[in-house]
Amino acid sequence: MSVKLYVGNLPQEMTDESLKELFSEAGHVASAKVIFDRQTGQPRGFGFVEMESKLEAQKAISMINGRNVSGNTLKVNEARQPQRGGPRGGFGGGGGGRGRGYR
Repeated sequence: MSVKLYVGNLPQEMTDESLKELFSEAGHVASAKVIFDRQTGQPRGFGFVEMESKLEAQKAISMINGRNVSGNTLKVNEARQPQRGGPRGGFGGGGGGRGRGYR
């Protein structure tokens, strides 16, 4: 089962390929993605790496978290799962409209 890792404080020149190459030191990398700002096209300073197994993910965290790359100290940890239906979700709640007894 693959494990997705969050990688923070990436240097500006980091690419998907260089991120994958860095993490391949710890094992097989299923995917690596540097996140870019949609409006400016500039890197946002973080990305995600998917390792093939839990063991490889743990190894990658221990090997790469805190490592200095181009003057940036990388932060690596297991990515949090996106929340669904959180505080932004829906129009839930009680039945609006007219109260009881209105005729």
